[in-house]
Amino acid sequence: MQKDLYESVKRIYGDLGVDVEKAMAKLDAIHLGIHAWQGDDVRGFEADSFTLTGGCMVTGNYPGCARNADELRKDLDFAMKLIPGHHRVGLQGHQVDKMFPGVDRDAFTIENFRSWLDWAKERKIGLDIAPAFYGHPKLDHNLSLSHPDPGIREFWIDHGIACRKIGEQFGRELGTPAIVNFWMPDGFKDTPADRFAPRQRMMESLDRCFAEQISSDFERDTVEQKLFGIGVESCTVGSHEFFMLYAAKHGKILCFDTGHFHPTEQIGDKLSSIFCMMDEIFLHVSRGVRWDSDHVTVVNDDLLSLARESVVNGFLDKIHFGLDYFDASINRIAAWVIGARNFQKALLIALLEPDCAQKAEKQMDYTSRLALQEAAKTLPWGIIWNEWCERKGVPSDYAFMSEIKRYEKEVLSLR
Repeated sequence: MQKDLYESVKRIYGDLGVDVEKAMAKLDAIHLGIHAWQGDDVRGFEADSFTLTGGCMVTGNYPGCARNADELRKDLDFAMKLIPGHHRVGLQGHQVDKMFPGVDRDAFTIENFRSWLDWAKERKIGLDIAPAFYGHPKLDHNLSLSHPDPGIREFWIDHGIACRKIGEQFGRELGTPAIVNFWMPDGFKDTPADRFAPRQRMMESLDRCFAEQISSDFERDTVEQKLFGIGVESCTVGSHEFFMLYAAKHGKILCFDTGHFHPTEQIGDKLSSIFCMMDEIFLHVSRGVRWDSDHVTVVNDDLLSLARESVVNGFLDKIHFGLDYFDASINRIAAWVIGARNFQKALLIALLEPDCAQKAEKQMDYTSRLALQEAAKTLPWGIIWNEWCERKGVPSDYAFMSEIKRYEKEVLSLR
């Protein structure tokens, strides 16, 4: 029955000039960065005394949170079997596999992440890493790289340098460059008397973090801006304007987190502007709800717009796609799977879009454009999605939760 439906739908798309097989092949080639921190609630594995601070908030206490790197890798292995395609994994700088006496974040080396590297080699996947400028006693008054104390800044500068070197080693040994994403929670909850000095200090600190030239064959630097963050509502030091200009001036990749802009803003609308003057970006695909938040992605207008702008304008080879949401109120593995698959669905819808609305627009027939845009929403893309999932050997949308429930019973509930 599924095959008959697929062949019928394939003909429907073919009549509209869409090559379904080509669309699925393009979807095959899109590798997502699966964010490890969904599985451990962004806690990391350094010490029990460190609490989540500085712009990060995970709500909920669903059972089964990964307590160490081994458990997190096991959960990732299971989740990635339910996400079609071949992907990579992103780590935070405190998700160490091993700690050494007297060694803090400023002195981390590849040896703190050696088992992660071995795990990735075995699975033939890439690894990314982001310095963790939060959840640490040296995040003082919610300031890290912009702190007025040179000693505190030095600690965080060294942590940034350490993560870049770890990323370089990931890239060398795995054969694919590691994305090293810099986001700092620095800022002020209430209106500061001086906004300029913290930004000057952050700029100088970042210059030192990036002073060593590392081959782009192994490591890629990205900088992530925010409209605002938790606890820094009145002044976010690493603002949108700050990092857009910093990236442009210093040749860094700009990171957009789709969960950290005003609810009326669509990141998809920004892509065509950015690519007029930048060659590539890093996307943290998330979902904002009313305020600075990282909800599990759903197939809504924002996600569809982001995917469509990426696909239709030919930007796929210019975007590094990463996921960034964390929810501890539901099964964490289900959150990974649901969010990743939803973004893949949005990409598939975009890849299957007929070009008739674009043709109408070129003729300035805006009435037909609107009619055709709306008509495209009724196309039976779900049949193509089911076919792709079957080809990739993963369960359908109505079947994967039974696999997750079994894993929850046999593994997560025992933790």
